[in-house]
This record gives sequence, structure tokens and C-alpha cells, in this order.
Amino acid sequence: MANRTAKRTYRARIQNHSQVRDDLDSLGFAASKLWNVGRWTAQRVWDACGQIPSGFDLQAYLKGSERYVDLHSQSSQRVLAELDEAFTGWFGHRDNGNQKANPPGYRKHNDEHPRSTVTFKQAGFKHDEKNQRIRLSKGRNLKEHRSDFVLCEYDVIGPEGTTVKNVQQVRAVHEHGVWRLHIVCRVEVEVAESPGDRTAGVDLGICNVAAVSFGDESLLYPGGSLKEDDYYFAKKRAECDDSFSREARRLDQKRTDRRTHFFHTLSKEIVEQCAERGVGTVYVGDLGGIRDDENGNPKNWGKHGNLDLHGWAFDRFTTMLEYKAEMQGIAVETVSERDTSKTCSVCGTKADSQRVERGLYDCDECGTVANADTNGAENIRRKSTSESIEDRSNGWLAQPAVRLFDKTRGVFLPPERTTREP
Repeated sequence: MANRTAKRTYRARIQNHSQVRDDLDSLGFAASKLWNVGRWTAQRVWDACGQIPSGFDLQAYLKGSERYVDLHSQSSQRVLAELDEAFTGWFGHRDNGNQKANPPGYRKHNDEHPRSTVTFKQAGFKHDEKNQRIRLSKGRNLKEHRSDFVLCEYDVIGPEGTTVKNVQQVRAVHEHGVWRLHIVCRVEVEVAESPGDRTAGVDLGICNVAAVSFGDESLLYPGGSLKEDDYYFAKKRAECDDSFSREARRLDQKRTDRRTHFFHTLSKEIVEQCAERGVGTVYVGDLGGIRDDENGNPKNWGKHGNLDLHGWAFDRFTTMLEYKAEMQGIAVETVSERDTSKTCSVCGTKADSQRVERGLYDCDECGTVANADTNGAENIRRKSTSESIEDRSNGWLAQPAVRLFDKTRGVFLPPERTTREP
């Protein structure tokens, strides 16, 4: 076993919530107001010159604003950085043909502001590890006197005796009517020795969330349960009279939590399957340019395809896979996905026509018939290995072992062992 430094986020209850709630509310409201001022400023610049200012430009414009000094300077910077990220995400939607995408809106519902998350970086908090207290800084405008601050007594949500050290960042998050602390720390974690020297390739997709190839067998993970959740929650949300109501927000949060659980469970499942087979390195297709064509221009995947593509959390999933694999001594590397979907993994012939329909790959040159996603996963694996493929059975390419997500037990199982919801 070896030790490595990693980042971990711990959720914590605020023990003296009734004493600090009003102060945290003030900070949360201030963050929403600063967002709105930044959004209004961006609109003015946009109308005047046709460009949206960056987060750094907004910081320069608003540094003297009363709303900016309601918060600690680093907290204000983070609010404007989030606004910049929201505009960047909107650009990505529009560039890829999603004309329904809207720019980030104002954080206000009727006459009320929501309680936004407030981020405190190193200069904005002090941690008392011994007494489990965190002191959060207020902005100048919210202080009654110079040394005014918010002193939170916390209790980590997790196994008994969990302590936090080397705190790097603290976020005050309003969750289901109460404030929680999200504490980001640097921790020493024990990392296992590598299970072996085999390799695996992972092809990420929408219909099949992941296909894994080990070179002599393959696994397929359909995303049907995610589609079912999307349909269910969209239907329930449409029944809400107000899209900003408490029920609508509850449904949104529940859908997000279920997706998060799905991706955590999937990444854990893939790591366990790799460890059982002695895999030391996992190669994941790099989807950074999936939204662009060969010339770097936005690619139109069709009305529904564009919406599915932008709801595809492949970056988030890869991050989960990386830190879970690290604990098992497995390295995760990204490789280009270019041409992996139209190249035969057996003979190397490349042709668009060989992917005859969704899910089926038929090579005209060598006659190989394979599941298209499994074929792509094997191509990803083989991009970083020089092993021979002569005289190798390829039946596993056509018939991957399917693993379905069992919502009742929250795990992936073979189809015959899953419990189907009525």
C-alpha cells in the first residue's frame, strides 16, 4: 500500500444553526444580489458592443459596487466566476445547434432572492480543528464592527469519528431549508498496488452509458434507467403549477441525486470489474471534441441528439472513475476517440458504411460482426497497446455481457437477476 494526497469534500451539519442562520441568510441573499448585478452589467455591455464580459472583466467593473463588498472579496470573485461559467455553458449549447438554450437568468422569484451558495477560500475562513469550528468572513457592508464574523460549530455527516484536516475551501450551501457546510480538504489516502498489467477500454455513450472491453470479453451498461428517470421527473414537474415552487425544486434535486448515485455506482462497478481481471490501466475515450466536426465547427446531431448530448455528464463520470480507480491502484488515461466508431477492431478497416445501424457493426473486409459500442471500446483499448490480434476469438465483441441498473437495490446486475419496477 502507498499513500497519496487527494482532495475530498465532507458535508457537515451546523450545530448552532439557530444562532448563525440569519447571518448565513444575509450572505446567501448577498450572493444572489451580486449575481443579479453581474448579470445586469453583462447585459449592458452585450447590448453596447455585442460581447459579454468575462468573469475577470466583471470583477474589475464591480469591484467598487456595494453588492461586491457585501461578501468577502474571494467569495464575490467566485460568484462572478460562476456567472462567467454559466455564460460559457450557454455558448456551448448555442454553438451546437440548441436554439432553445437560454442565457443565465436572474436569481430572483417575484420579490424574493434565493439563498445562493457562498464559497470561502483560504483568506475567507479560519478552521479550529480541535473544537470543530469554522469562522467565516463577512463582507464589509454586512459587518456591524470590524471583527464581525460567522462562527459555525459543525458535525461531519459520515462515519463516527470522521475529522477534517488541511481545509482548502468551505462552501455554505442552503439544502432543503437548512444551511450545510461543504468542507474541501487535502487528505492522505492509502492506494493499493496495481492489480496487474492488463488494459481495458471504455467507450462512453448516451443509449449505452458505457461499454468496457478487456480484450477477450466485454461488458455493456445501458442507460435505460436514466431515460426512465428523465421521463418520470419531466412528467411530474409539468404537473407543478409554478416551475419555481418548492415541489418543482424538490423534483429537480431528487432527479439530480438519482443521476449522481447512478454515475457513482457505475464508476465503482467498472473499477471492481477491472480489479477482478488484473487491469492496471483503463483507457477512456476523450469526448472533449465530440460536439465538433472534423473542421472544428459545431456539429448538429439533430433536435433530440443535441439535447441528449448536452445532458451527457461524461466529464463528471470520468472524474469519478479516476479517483475510485486510484484507490485500487488502477491508472485512468484518456485517448482520442477519433475514428474508433467506424474502424474494425479486428482487421483495422475504416469505413462509415460498416456501422449499418445503431448498435451493430459489420465489417465488409473480414466479416466481423460486433456490437458497435463494444467495437469502439476495443479500439480505444488497442490505441495504447501493441498486442497481437491474430487468431483471436471475437465472439465476445458481438455478445457483450449486459449489466443493468437495479433501482431497488441500487447496484448493477445481470438482466436475469435485476428487479424490474412495476
